[in-house]
Amino acid sequence: MSTLILKRPDEIEKIRASARIVAEALDLAGTLIAPGVTTGEIDSRIEELIRSRGAVPSFKGYRGFPAATCISVNEVVVHGIPGERRLEQGDIVGIDVGAYLDRYHGDGARSFPVGAVSAEAAKLLVVAQEALLAGIAAIRAGGRLGAISHAVQTHAEANGFSVVRDLVGHGIGRSLHEDPQVPNFGPATAGPVLRPGIVLAIEPMVNAGTWEVRTEADHWTVVTLDGKFSAHFEHTVVVREDGPEILSLL
Repeated sequence: MSTLILKRPDEIEKIRASARIVAEALDLAGTLIAPGVTTGEIDSRIEELIRSRGAVPSFKGYRGFPAATCISVNEVVVHGIPGERRLEQGDIVGIDVGAYLDRYHGDGARSFPVGAVSAEAAKLLVVAQEALLAGIAAIRAGGRLGAISHAVQTHAEANGFSVVRDLVGHGIGRSLHEDPQVPNFGPATAGPVLRPGIVLAIEPMVNAGTWEVRTEADHWTVVTLDGKFSAHFEHTVVVREDGPEILSLL
């Protein structure tokens, strides 16, 4: 049974401060992405920005993760380790960022095209972002968490794509990962009842082919089983009496 952690107004504002740094970092990422740029260069610039705001990267050192960001290219779903890989025209790249400020975390992710991409890749990026927004729109105080999951799955699958089932969104606050887990699939009637003050990191991972994935030998990098592209979008969201509020926006 998940233990739902309700956040006080002052805690929500601290999460917002961290999540705004995440949003700023993702905006920066969008200006850096181009053919020839390495994933390591993007990671370094984002880490520099996070630290310049008085925060630290949530991911660096988390369970031994070696970088400030997760940068996932093409068939890499999540947890890609930045390094010497150079982006190429036609790639898509997912950038996942966490920031820790004043004892609270914020979390967010966006996927970007590298130059001109195929029609299928462009559609995947649009649908994955729409699936995130559909999940957020399904949030109601007094409703079930499964409404989020069902909305994400329904939108992705209606457009011919699949949602990863082995990885989930999560609660967030003093810990980067808190209860409850937020699956991206399942019936709308499943899960705990949502209450005002619950803060969630909602993060659809949408694949062009099968939903099945595997983890590579580095124990971090998760790739699609069929080698087709994947896109990842994430927001930090608080449940309010009158609906959801996205915290990871500038």
